[in-house]
Amino acid sequence: MVVTRRGFLGVGAAAAAMVRLPAAAAPPAAAGSGRAARAFWLREQAAREELAAAAMPERDNGDEERYANNIGSFSKGLPHNEVGEVDGEAYRALQRGLESARESALERVPLGGTQKLVNPLAGAAFDLEGVDIQKLAAPPAPALASAERAREMVELYWMALCRDVPFSGYADAPVAKAAAAEMGAGPDRLFRGFTAGDKLGPYVSQLFLTPFSYGQYRLDGRITTFASGADYLTDPAAWLACRNGQGPFGPLQMDPEPRYFRCGRDLAAYVHSDQACEAFYNAGLRLYALNAPPNPGNPYLRLETQAPFATFGPPHFLTLQAEAALRAVKAVFYQKWFVHRTLRPEAFGGLVQAVMSGRAGYPLHAAVLRSQAAAETFARRGSRLLPQAFPEGCPQHPSYTQAHGGVAGACATILKAAFDGATPWVALAGSLRQSSPDGLSLEDYTGPESSAVTVIGEIEKLCSNIALARNFAGVHWRSDYEAGLRLGEAMALSILADQRPTYGEAFTGFSITRFDGTTITA
Repeated sequence: MVVTRRGFLGVGAAAAAMVRLPAAAAPPAAAGSGRAARAFWLREQAAREELAAAAMPERDNGDEERYANNIGSFSKGLPHNEVGEVDGEAYRALQRGLESARESALERVPLGGTQKLVNPLAGAAFDLEGVDIQKLAAPPAPALASAERAREMVELYWMALCRDVPFSGYADAPVAKAAAAEMGAGPDRLFRGFTAGDKLGPYVSQLFLTPFSYGQYRLDGRITTFASGADYLTDPAAWLACRNGQGPFGPLQMDPEPRYFRCGRDLAAYVHSDQACEAFYNAGLRLYALNAPPNPGNPYLRLETQAPFATFGPPHFLTLQAEAALRAVKAVFYQKWFVHRTLRPEAFGGLVQAVMSGRAGYPLHAAVLRSQAAAETFARRGSRLLPQAFPEGCPQHPSYTQAHGGVAGACATILKAAFDGATPWVALAGSLRQSSPDGLSLEDYTGPESSAVTVIGEIEKLCSNIALARNFAGVHWRSDYEAGLRLGEAMALSILADQRPTYGEAFTGFSITRFDGTTITA
């Protein structure tokens, strides 16, 4: 498949192709001659094609209309009653504010505490490149009472219970084996992502572990992480105060020893304070330092007297990640606030707690109410609230789709455009590495599939490490990550399509393998 100016989209089941003919190599004579005329024509052509492109169909899961008490919708930061149900007038004020998309109306939304709603108007922003953020869509999130949502919650309970279990020890740890048994997965596949690269090699991507240089700073891959066992919001009173947005919250408990990524808590610590495309920018630096081969579509592979730099070189691809990531986040925030308004796992844990303590009768699927994961959480914590890795719990914006997933999808797509994804990892670095169980050193990984681990596999694994790290923290659902990843991919492909006719080089497109395994030329 060749991606033209708008033939790039496919976000889950809601995919809608927007195919356009390739832009002409030069403007018609009527447009005038010279560089200024061509520059104008290229911009006008892109704008006209964007105007003509159809929007993808939008559909939420129906929970907002289904439940008059809004138990299936995001409401953190608004006032709630003693069970945790949102004040109806406050929620309607939020709906009115979003319908108007005006800051004055959103300023009239009553808050339940000191914490502000995070950036609802990001979804109303415009951009001058790439598909318009409101033309992308994600399929409906799992409904509150569905079996799929119950399965996702069971996974999150187990992820919280396994936060301190080293990834390399999943096969032997009783709690990880119990998780694998209830979820129907082998311990070596526990909590992994959905792409082909996630199934091979160590849990943590080599693009997280490989030492690299940041200019003249040498970084060895270790991070400052959280103290083991430091979980939050398992007490109903603290949970309700947080649900109302009543800060400030207690301090994080930190581990004084820097460590390599070894467990879910370490990943959660990283995504608590990372910025935008940080992990993927670093991944690009690692790949360039390892002299990873460029994408076969890079025109400089055939040029003998010229080398890439501002186009088709490191500055091009490293900075393009941030460009794509920002637009992906805006698209994600449109889905969050204006379309789905999906509740967070933190709130769902409150519903489970209310049902199991007899305080309310909510239509939750029996698979989560009767799960071993919920029972084990109660045995450890005295409640069925989902233990959070952050004192403040989830952010003050809806769950679906995931911003970290959107950024990951966008940045990974740019990295795929930069590098030859088929390159075996061991051909670059000589071996695969994983953290020791204590996180203080790196060890060789010698699994039988080591030779099959590739650059694209490690790029895709970095995506799941980043996105599922938010799930290890207890603040997102698996469906948030998967839909966010595909949304970010679609945004990045649209930007590549817009830029394709702008180069001075004779360029026929990048070969890119998408997250669904199909290969396209972008």
